[in-house]
Amino acid sequence: MGLFASKESYLGVDIGTASIKIVELSSLNGRPRLMTYGYADIVTDIVHSKSEENQIKIVNSLKNVVAKSRVGTNLAIAALPTFSVFNSIITLPAMSDKDLALAIKWEAKKYVPLPLEEMILDWKIIKENNGTVKSPLEPIKPLKKKGFPLFNFKKNGSAKASDKLPDSLAKPAVKGENVRVLVTAAPKNLVSRYMSIFRQAGLKLISLETEAFALSRSLIGSDPGTIMIVDIGSITTDICIIEKGVPVLNRSIDLGGLSISKAIAQSLNISLERAEQFKRDFGVSLSADNQPQGINKNIAASLSPIINEIKYVFDLYQGQASRPVEKIVLSGGSAFLPNLSGYFEDLFAKPTIIGNPWDKVVYDAGLKAVLDEVGSRMAVAIGLAMRDIK
Repeated sequence: MGLFASKESYLGVDIGTASIKIVELSSLNGRPRLMTYGYADIVTDIVHSKSEENQIKIVNSLKNVVAKSRVGTNLAIAALPTFSVFNSIITLPAMSDKDLALAIKWEAKKYVPLPLEEMILDWKIIKENNGTVKSPLEPIKPLKKKGFPLFNFKKNGSAKASDKLPDSLAKPAVKGENVRVLVTAAPKNLVSRYMSIFRQAGLKLISLETEAFALSRSLIGSDPGTIMIVDIGSITTDICIIEKGVPVLNRSIDLGGLSISKAIAQSLNISLERAEQFKRDFGVSLSADNQPQGINKNIAASLSPIINEIKYVFDLYQGQASRPVEKIVLSGGSAFLPNLSGYFEDLFAKPTIIGNPWDKVVYDAGLKAVLDEVGSRMAVAIGLAMRDIK
Protein backbone atom coordinates (compact mmCIF):
# COMPACT_ATOMS: atom_id res chain seq x y z
CA MET A 1 0.00 0.00 0.00
CA GLY A 2 2.83 2.38 0.78
CA LEU A 3 4.07 2.21 -2.81
CA PHE A 4 0.81 3.65 -4.08
CA ALA A 5 0.25 6.15 -1.30
CA SER A 6 -0.80 9.62 -2.44
CA LYS A 7 -1.13 12.91 -0.65
CA GLU A 8 -4.11 13.90 -2.73
CA SER A 9 -6.10 12.88 -5.75
CA TYR A 10 -8.03 14.97 -8.25
CA LEU A 11 -11.16 14.34 -10.26
CA GLY A 12 -11.26 15.48 -13.88
CA VAL A 13 -14.85 16.03 -14.99
CA ASP A 14 -15.71 16.42 -18.66
CA ILE A 15 -19.34 17.45 -19.16
CA GLY A 16 -19.66 16.93 -22.90
CA THR A 17 -22.60 17.52 -25.19
CA ALA A 18 -23.54 13.82 -25.21
CA SER A 19 -21.93 12.34 -22.11
CA ILE A 20 -20.27 12.95 -18.75
CA LYS A 21 -16.80 11.49 -18.23
CA ILE A 22 -14.83 11.41 -14.98
CA VAL A 23 -11.28 10.28 -14.17
CA GLU A 24 -9.64 10.31 -10.74
CA LEU A 25 -5.85 10.45 -10.62
CA SER A 26 -3.37 10.56 -7.76
CA SER A 27 0.40 10.93 -7.77
CA LEU A 28 2.82 8.00 -7.84
CA ASN A 29 6.36 9.37 -7.60
CA GLY A 30 5.30 12.37 -9.66
CA ARG A 31 3.39 10.33 -12.27
CA PRO A 32 -0.41 10.31 -12.56
CA ARG A 33 -1.88 7.06 -11.22
CA LEU A 34 -5.40 5.94 -12.12
CA MET A 35 -7.69 5.56 -9.13
CA THR A 36 -11.02 5.19 -10.92
CA TYR A 37 -13.00 6.37 -13.92
CA GLY A 38 -16.55 6.36 -15.22
CA TYR A 39 -18.91 7.82 -17.79
CA ALA A 40 -22.60 8.22 -18.50
CA ASP A 41 -24.27 8.86 -21.85
CA ILE A 42 -26.50 11.89 -21.42
CA VAL A 43 -27.33 14.87 -23.64
CA THR A 44 -26.41 17.81 -21.39
CA ASP A 45 -26.45 21.01 -23.48
CA ILE A 46 -25.01 22.83 -20.48
CA VAL A 47 -24.00 25.81 -22.63
CA HIS A 48 -27.32 26.59 -24.33
CA SER A 49 -29.90 25.36 -21.83
CA LYS A 50 -30.42 27.48 -18.72
CA SER A 51 -33.46 25.53 -17.50
CA GLU A 52 -33.54 24.23 -13.94
CA GLU A 53 -34.74 20.87 -15.26
CA ASN A 54 -31.63 20.45 -17.43
CA GLN A 55 -29.38 21.47 -14.56
CA ILE A 56 -31.01 18.95 -12.22
CA LYS A 57 -30.55 16.22 -14.85
CA ILE A 58 -26.84 17.00 -15.10
CA VAL A 59 -26.43 17.11 -11.32
CA ASN A 60 -28.17 13.76 -10.84
CA SER A 61 -26.17 12.10 -13.63
CA LEU A 62 -22.90 13.47 -12.24
CA LYS A 63 -23.75 12.29 -8.73
CA ASN A 64 -24.67 8.87 -10.09
CA VAL A 65 -21.48 8.32 -12.08
CA VAL A 66 -19.37 9.58 -9.14
CA ALA A 67 -21.10 7.14 -6.78
CA LYS A 68 -20.83 4.17 -9.15
CA SER A 69 -17.15 4.89 -9.76
CA ARG A 70 -16.45 5.00 -6.00
CA VAL A 71 -14.58 8.28 -6.28
CA GLY A 72 -12.31 8.99 -3.33
CA THR A 73 -12.04 12.79 -3.58
CA ASN A 74 -14.34 15.79 -3.89
CA LEU A 75 -11.66 18.01 -5.49
CA ALA A 76 -12.82 18.49 -9.07
CA ILE A 77 -11.41 20.21 -12.15
CA ALA A 78 -13.68 20.85 -15.12
CA ALA A 79 -13.38 22.21 -18.64
CA LEU A 80 -15.43 24.75 -20.53
CA PRO A 81 -16.43 23.57 -24.03
CA THR A 82 -14.26 25.02 -26.79
CA PHE A 83 -17.23 26.55 -28.60
CA SER A 84 -18.31 28.46 -25.47
CA VAL A 85 -14.99 30.26 -24.93
CA PHE A 86 -13.43 33.07 -26.95
CA ASN A 87 -9.67 32.82 -27.61
CA SER A 88 -7.35 35.11 -29.46
CA ILE A 89 -3.64 35.75 -29.83
CA ILE A 90 -2.81 39.44 -29.80
CA THR A 91 0.57 41.09 -30.32
CA LEU A 92 1.49 44.12 -28.22
CA PRO A 93 4.63 46.18 -27.73
CA ALA A 94 6.59 45.57 -24.54
CA MET A 95 5.27 47.68 -21.67
CA SER A 96 4.84 47.72 -17.92
CA ASP A 97 2.55 45.19 -16.25
CA LYS A 98 0.04 47.93 -15.40
CA ASP A 99 -0.13 49.24 -18.95
CA LEU A 100 -0.28 45.70 -20.33
CA ALA A 101 -3.38 44.93 -18.27
CA LEU A 102 -5.14 48.00 -19.65
CA ALA A 103 -3.94 47.34 -23.20
CA ILE A 104 -5.28 43.80 -23.13
CA LYS A 105 -8.65 45.04 -21.88
CA TRP A 106 -8.70 47.55 -24.72
CA GLU A 107 -7.69 45.05 -27.41
CA ALA A 108 -10.04 42.34 -26.09
CA LYS A 109 -13.03 44.49 -26.98
CA LYS A 110 -12.15 43.97 -30.67
CA TYR A 111 -12.25 40.17 -30.45
CA VAL A 112 -14.87 39.31 -27.82
CA PRO A 113 -18.38 39.60 -29.34
CA LEU A 114 -20.05 40.20 -25.96
CA PRO A 115 -19.66 43.09 -23.49
CA LEU A 116 -16.60 42.54 -21.31
CA GLU A 117 -18.77 43.19 -18.26
CA GLU A 118 -20.47 39.86 -19.00
CA MET A 119 -17.21 37.95 -19.36
CA ILE A 120 -14.42 36.61 -17.18
CA LEU A 121 -11.19 37.60 -18.88
CA ASP A 122 -7.81 35.94 -18.45
CA TRP A 123 -4.55 36.19 -20.36
CA LYS A 124 -1.04 34.82 -20.51
CA ILE A 125 2.13 35.94 -22.26
CA ILE A 126 3.51 33.36 -24.70
CA LYS A 127 7.28 33.33 -24.36
CA GLU A 128 8.89 32.57 -27.69
CA ASN A 129 12.19 31.24 -26.40
CA ASN A 130 10.96 28.12 -24.61
CA GLY A 131 7.21 28.07 -25.03
CA THR A 132 6.45 28.57 -21.35
CA VAL A 133 3.45 30.60 -20.38
CA LYS A 134 3.76 33.29 -17.75
CA SER A 135 1.22 35.73 -16.41
CA PRO A 136 2.56 39.19 -15.56
CA LEU A 137 -0.10 39.99 -12.97
CA GLU A 138 -2.52 37.06 -12.73
CA PRO A 139 -5.74 38.86 -13.73
CA ILE A 140 -7.76 36.08 -12.08
CA LYS A 141 -5.72 34.83 -9.18
CA PRO A 142 -5.17 31.07 -9.41
CA LEU A 143 -5.35 28.55 -6.60
CA LYS A 144 -2.58 26.62 -8.34
CA LYS A 145 -0.18 27.89 -10.97
CA LYS A 146 -0.25 24.92 -13.34
CA GLY A 147 -2.29 25.28 -16.48
CA PHE A 148 -4.34 28.03 -18.05
CA PRO A 149 -6.88 29.46 -18.00
CA LEU A 150 -7.84 28.97 -14.38
CA PHE A 151 -10.74 30.81 -12.81
CA ASN A 152 -10.76 31.33 -9.04
CA PHE A 153 -14.35 31.91 -8.04
CA LYS A 154 -13.68 33.46 -4.63
CA LYS A 155 -11.62 36.42 -5.72
CA ASN A 156 -11.32 38.29 -8.98
CA GLY A 157 -8.07 40.16 -9.09
CA SER A 158 -8.44 41.49 -12.61
CA ALA A 159 -7.57 45.08 -13.35
CA LYS A 160 -10.43 47.51 -13.66
CA ALA A 161 -11.64 48.16 -17.17
CA SER A 162 -10.55 51.44 -18.66
CA ASP A 163 -11.70 53.32 -21.73
CA LYS A 164 -8.37 55.10 -21.98
CA LEU A 165 -5.84 53.65 -24.39
CA PRO A 166 -2.51 53.17 -22.58
CA ASP A 167 0.27 55.48 -23.74
CA SER A 168 2.41 52.42 -24.52
CA LEU A 169 0.13 51.47 -27.39
CA ALA A 170 0.44 54.89 -28.95
CA LYS A 171 4.22 54.58 -29.09
CA PRO A 172 5.94 52.76 -31.96
CA ALA A 173 7.09 49.31 -30.90
CA VAL A 174 10.80 48.70 -30.59
CA LYS A 175 11.93 45.91 -32.89
CA GLY A 176 12.24 42.65 -31.01
CA GLU A 177 10.24 43.86 -28.03
CA ASN A 178 6.75 42.78 -29.09
CA VAL A 179 4.97 40.17 -26.97
CA ARG A 180 2.31 37.65 -27.97
CA VAL A 181 -0.55 37.34 -25.51
CA LEU A 182 -3.13 34.55 -25.36
CA VAL A 183 -6.45 36.05 -24.29
CA THR A 184 -9.37 33.90 -23.13
CA ALA A 185 -12.86 35.10 -22.21
CA ALA A 186 -15.67 32.99 -20.74
CA PRO A 187 -19.28 34.07 -20.08
CA LYS A 188 -19.87 34.75 -16.38
CA ASN A 189 -23.30 33.11 -16.46
CA LEU A 190 -21.82 29.87 -17.83
CA VAL A 191 -19.13 29.82 -15.15
CA SER A 192 -21.82 30.36 -12.52
CA ARG A 193 -23.80 27.45 -13.97
CA TYR A 194 -20.80 25.15 -13.58
CA MET A 195 -20.25 26.31 -10.02
CA SER A 196 -23.88 25.59 -9.14
CA ILE A 197 -23.88 22.13 -10.72
CA PHE A 198 -20.73 21.01 -8.92
CA ARG A 199 -21.90 22.45 -5.60
CA GLN A 200 -25.20 20.55 -5.88
CA ALA A 201 -23.32 17.38 -6.83
CA GLY A 202 -21.26 17.61 -3.65
CA LEU A 203 -17.98 18.36 -5.44
CA LYS A 204 -15.54 21.19 -4.79
CA LEU A 205 -14.79 22.82 -8.14
CA ILE A 206 -11.26 24.08 -7.63
CA SER A 207 -10.65 25.23 -11.19
CA LEU A 208 -12.00 25.63 -14.70
CA GLU A 209 -9.93 25.65 -17.86
CA THR A 210 -10.54 25.09 -21.55
CA GLU A 211 -10.77 21.67 -23.17
CA ALA A 212 -7.83 22.55 -25.41
CA PHE A 213 -5.41 22.75 -22.48
CA ALA A 214 -6.67 19.46 -21.07
CA LEU A 215 -6.24 17.75 -24.46
CA SER A 216 -2.76 19.22 -24.85
CA ARG A 217 -1.78 17.92 -21.40
CA SER A 218 -3.05 14.37 -21.92
CA LEU A 219 -2.21 13.85 -25.61
CA ILE A 220 0.91 15.96 -26.20
CA GLY A 221 2.52 16.56 -22.82
CA SER A 222 5.99 18.10 -23.08
CA ASP A 223 6.31 17.71 -26.87
CA PRO A 224 7.71 21.09 -28.03
CA GLY A 225 6.38 20.76 -31.58
CA THR A 226 3.49 22.45 -33.37
CA ILE A 227 0.66 19.92 -33.41
CA MET A 228 -2.99 19.89 -34.47
CA ILE A 229 -5.49 18.02 -32.29
CA VAL A 230 -8.75 16.96 -33.96
CA ASP A 231 -11.21 15.89 -31.25
CA ILE A 232 -14.25 14.28 -32.90
CA GLY A 233 -16.98 13.91 -30.31
CA SER A 234 -20.52 12.68 -30.72
CA ILE A 235 -22.07 16.05 -31.58
CA THR A 236 -19.18 18.50 -32.03
CA THR A 237 -15.63 18.45 -33.39
CA ASP A 238 -12.92 20.62 -31.86
CA ILE A 239 -9.78 21.52 -33.79
CA CYS A 240 -6.84 22.97 -31.86
CA ILE A 241 -3.32 23.94 -32.84
CA ILE A 242 -0.78 23.58 -30.05
CA GLU A 243 2.51 25.47 -30.03
CA LYS A 244 4.98 24.16 -27.44
CA GLY A 245 2.14 22.95 -25.23
CA VAL A 246 0.04 26.12 -25.59
CA PRO A 247 -3.24 26.10 -27.57
CA VAL A 248 -2.96 29.10 -29.88
CA LEU A 249 -5.87 28.44 -32.25
CA ASN A 250 -9.18 26.75 -31.45
CA ARG A 251 -12.17 26.07 -33.69
CA SER A 252 -15.34 24.08 -33.12
CA ILE A 253 -18.09 22.90 -35.48
CA ASP A 254 -21.47 21.33 -34.76
CA LEU A 255 -20.72 18.02 -36.40
CA GLY A 256 -19.42 14.79 -34.91
CA GLY A 257 -19.78 11.04 -34.95
CA LEU A 258 -23.56 11.13 -34.60
CA SER A 259 -23.87 13.43 -37.61
CA ILE A 260 -21.76 11.02 -39.67
CA SER A 261 -24.01 8.10 -38.69
CA LYS A 262 -27.16 10.08 -39.54
CA ALA A 263 -25.76 11.04 -42.95
CA ILE A 264 -25.00 7.39 -43.73
CA ALA A 265 -28.47 6.29 -42.56
CA GLN A 266 -30.16 8.88 -44.74
CA SER A 267 -28.10 8.24 -47.87
CA LEU A 268 -28.54 4.45 -47.67
CA ASN A 269 -32.06 4.52 -46.21
CA ILE A 270 -31.12 2.33 -43.26
CA SER A 271 -31.61 2.60 -39.49
CA LEU A 272 -29.30 4.73 -37.39
CA GLU A 273 -28.12 1.63 -35.50
CA ARG A 274 -27.16 -0.11 -38.74
CA ALA A 275 -25.48 3.03 -40.05
CA GLU A 276 -23.41 3.17 -36.85
CA GLN A 277 -22.34 -0.41 -37.38
CA PHE A 278 -21.46 0.27 -41.03
CA LYS A 279 -19.36 3.21 -39.92
CA ARG A 280 -17.48 1.05 -37.43
CA ASP A 281 -17.02 -1.84 -39.86
CA PHE A 282 -16.09 -0.06 -43.08
CA GLY A 283 -14.52 3.24 -42.04
CA VAL A 284 -12.83 5.11 -44.86
CA SER A 285 -10.67 2.41 -46.39
CA LEU A 286 -9.38 3.34 -49.84
CA SER A 287 -9.13 1.48 -53.12
CA ALA A 288 -6.00 0.97 -55.19
CA ASP A 289 -6.44 4.40 -56.82
CA ASN A 290 -6.58 6.01 -53.35
CA GLN A 291 -10.29 6.85 -53.58
CA PRO A 292 -13.08 5.79 -51.19
CA GLN A 293 -15.40 3.18 -52.70
CA GLY A 294 -18.93 1.91 -51.97
CA ILE A 295 -20.07 2.61 -48.42
CA ASN A 296 -16.80 4.49 -47.92
CA LYS A 297 -18.01 7.17 -50.32
CA ASN A 298 -20.92 7.92 -48.01
CA ILE A 299 -18.68 8.04 -44.96
CA ALA A 300 -16.13 10.23 -46.74
CA ALA A 301 -18.91 12.60 -47.85
CA SER A 302 -20.22 12.90 -44.30
CA LEU A 303 -16.70 13.75 -43.12
CA SER A 304 -16.30 16.57 -45.67
CA PRO A 305 -17.42 19.42 -43.33
CA ILE A 306 -14.79 18.34 -40.79
CA ILE A 307 -12.17 18.06 -43.51
CA ASN A 308 -13.05 21.52 -44.86
CA GLU A 309 -12.79 22.99 -41.36
CA ILE A 310 -9.38 21.40 -40.85
CA LYS A 311 -8.22 22.92 -44.14
CA TYR A 312 -9.53 26.30 -43.02
CA VAL A 313 -7.65 26.04 -39.71
CA PHE A 314 -4.45 25.13 -41.55
CA ASP A 315 -4.83 28.18 -43.80
CA LEU A 316 -5.74 30.45 -40.90
CA TYR A 317 -2.76 29.34 -38.85
CA GLN A 318 -0.23 29.51 -41.66
CA GLY A 319 -1.42 33.03 -42.37
CA GLN A 320 -0.32 34.18 -38.94
CA ALA A 321 2.62 31.90 -38.07
CA SER A 322 5.93 31.01 -39.66
CA ARG A 323 6.21 27.49 -38.26
CA PRO A 324 4.38 24.60 -39.97
CA VAL A 325 2.09 22.11 -38.26
CA GLU A 326 4.14 18.94 -37.85
CA LYS A 327 1.48 16.30 -37.24
CA ILE A 328 -2.19 15.62 -36.46
CA VAL A 329 -3.41 13.83 -33.33
CA LEU A 330 -6.93 12.38 -33.41
CA SER A 331 -9.10 12.12 -30.32
CA GLY A 332 -12.74 11.65 -29.34
CA GLY A 333 -15.13 8.74 -29.71
CA SER A 334 -14.93 8.74 -33.53
CA ALA A 335 -11.13 8.74 -33.66
CA PHE A 336 -11.22 4.95 -34.06
CA LEU A 337 -13.20 5.07 -37.30
CA PRO A 338 -11.32 2.45 -39.37
CA ASN A 339 -8.46 3.94 -41.38
CA LEU A 340 -9.39 7.52 -40.44
CA SER A 341 -5.80 8.33 -39.48
CA GLY A 342 -4.51 7.00 -42.84
CA TYR A 343 -7.23 8.89 -44.70
CA PHE A 344 -6.26 12.16 -43.00
CA GLU A 345 -2.58 11.47 -43.56
CA ASP A 346 -3.18 11.13 -47.32
CA LEU A 347 -5.40 14.21 -47.48
CA PHE A 348 -3.22 16.59 -45.50
CA ALA A 349 0.24 15.11 -46.09
CA LYS A 350 0.86 15.14 -42.34
CA PRO A 351 1.72 12.24 -40.02
CA THR A 352 -1.57 11.39 -38.27
CA ILE A 353 -1.99 9.25 -35.16
CA ILE A 354 -4.73 8.35 -32.70
CA GLY A 355 -3.76 9.91 -29.38
CA ASN A 356 -3.55 7.70 -26.30
CA PRO A 357 -4.20 9.77 -23.15
CA TRP A 358 -3.32 6.79 -20.92
CA ASP A 359 0.32 6.86 -22.07
CA LYS A 360 1.36 9.10 -19.20
CA VAL A 361 -0.83 7.36 -16.59
CA VAL A 362 0.13 4.45 -14.31
CA TYR A 363 -2.56 1.76 -14.12
CA ASP A 364 -3.00 -1.97 -13.52
CA ALA A 365 -1.88 -3.93 -16.58
CA GLY A 366 -5.07 -5.99 -16.43
CA LEU A 367 -7.08 -2.88 -17.32
CA LYS A 368 -5.21 -2.17 -20.57
CA ALA A 369 -7.77 -3.69 -22.95
CA VAL A 370 -10.77 -1.85 -21.51
CA LEU A 371 -8.86 1.41 -21.07
CA ASP A 372 -7.66 1.32 -24.67
CA GLU A 373 -11.27 0.91 -25.78
CA VAL A 374 -12.54 3.99 -23.92
CA GLY A 375 -9.31 5.98 -23.88
CA SER A 376 -9.91 8.38 -26.73
CA ARG A 377 -13.22 9.63 -25.35
CA MET A 378 -11.65 10.17 -21.90
CA ALA A 379 -8.81 12.43 -23.08
CA VAL A 380 -10.27 15.68 -21.70
CA ALA A 381 -11.13 14.19 -18.30
CA ILE A 382 -7.65 12.65 -18.03
CA GLY A 383 -5.99 15.95 -18.92
CA LEU A 384 -8.06 17.77 -16.32
CA ALA A 385 -7.21 15.29 -13.56
CA MET A 386 -3.49 15.55 -14.48
CA ARG A 387 -3.46 19.30 -13.99
CA ASP A 388 -2.36 19.45 -10.35
CA ILE A 389 -0.55 16.12 -10.08
CA LYS A 390 2.93 16.69 -8.68
